[in-house]
Amino acid sequence: MTVLVAGWFLCDAASRPVRDSGVRVEDGRIVQTGTREELLATGDADIIDRPDCILLPGFVNGHVHLYGTLAHGIPMSSAPSGFWSFLQDYWWPRIENRLDHDMIEAATDYVCAEMLRTGTTSFFDILEAPGTLPDGLQVEKAVAERRGIRGVVTFEACERIDRDNGQLGLAENGNLIEASRPTDLIQGAMSIHTTFTCSPGFIQSAFEIAADKGVVCHAHVNEGVHEGKWCEDNLGKRTLEHYRDLGVAGPGFLASQCVQMTAVELDIIAETGIRVTHMPLSNCEVGGGIAPIPELLGTGTTIGLGTDGYVNDMFEVMRSTFLIHKARLLDPGAMPAHDVLHMATAGAADAIGIEGAGRLDIGSHADLQLVDATFPTPVEEHNLLEQLVLWRNGSHVRDVMVAGRWRVTDGELVDTDIDQLLAATRHQSKRLWAGS
Repeated sequence: MTVLVAGWFLCDAASRPVRDSGVRVEDGRIVQTGTREELLATGDADIIDRPDCILLPGFVNGHVHLYGTLAHGIPMSSAPSGFWSFLQDYWWPRIENRLDHDMIEAATDYVCAEMLRTGTTSFFDILEAPGTLPDGLQVEKAVAERRGIRGVVTFEACERIDRDNGQLGLAENGNLIEASRPTDLIQGAMSIHTTFTCSPGFIQSAFEIAADKGVVCHAHVNEGVHEGKWCEDNLGKRTLEHYRDLGVAGPGFLASQCVQMTAVELDIIAETGIRVTHMPLSNCEVGGGIAPIPELLGTGTTIGLGTDGYVNDMFEVMRSTFLIHKARLLDPGAMPAHDVLHMATAGAADAIGIEGAGRLDIGSHADLQLVDATFPTPVEEHNLLEQLVLWRNGSHVRDVMVAGRWRVTDGELVDTDIDQLLAATRHQSKRLWAGS
């Protein structure tokens, strides 16, 4: 058993921060919460006391492409002229189509370590790499479980290569779901790309498999203007109207991005219970726009934050979320800190379907972080969340626990040679770049 107490304890983003309190951990779960005095009086346990820290849930990265780190800084003769150019002329031919098992193994190991070091304890990954079939997901699962992080790994099945490759992608997801035990840190789910790379029958098959296996089915939705226009030109309707008419819009649908949306599409999300993940930084990178997240929150939509494999420090993603929507809406009251932190923790866990993550109440997974609280101004109940969102980053994370086991202590990854991980990732990046 382990008792953790801190200067401040935050059970979840909706709860009141409490001074000098914490949790008791047993068998990978939270079994008690309380004040320092209550917890220290309950018997023999390893005691971790951090009076200068905030104890809060580990972040849940609701959307990441682990392999994406290999593309950081890749040589480019010219920048893509738009989202379609980004995919067709850059991302597909120069990145996704060139990936192999060795590349994704190195990238998975490094990014999992990077996420842990900056407070992320769970993630939802989408592998887009037709050349890694079969068993690309098995590589990711083995590496991530060895690293000791919780997550869901999926293959983004589609028919842009050919129909046979699309079926291999569906089978890749189905096989991992079947092979994963309930106690495994890494689970499977279903994922497809978009309406413009997946036929109607293919989409329905993917959602049927997901429903049969009790998992979500993920798809990118309207990341830029291209998909909505493609649907209008080729199908006579918008993207989410198409999904609705196929009979797949509902709580089992995890729609990422959701940037260029019509009022009708927003209504479909609200009416059907589609879950959403939001990636503000990568949306900026590809020139996609700014998703109407405050509007969706107002309808009660389940929303999580993600990094998209771009900047994998969730503090940076939270800060951008806190600020960018204020600018878009010309409203300094938009996107309050508690909403942002919720989307980075319990909201993302609910969106991607990991029960017991993103919270530190009794029965939850012992997935948590301790963050340095030595701010230049006093930390009080009324300002703690804003202080976290605006004035912290991954370098302020002191300790991280996943499933009751320490993964980061005193700011250092446990049993990890980060130089070795960096060397492997750089080697595989050079291999990828050499083929471009």
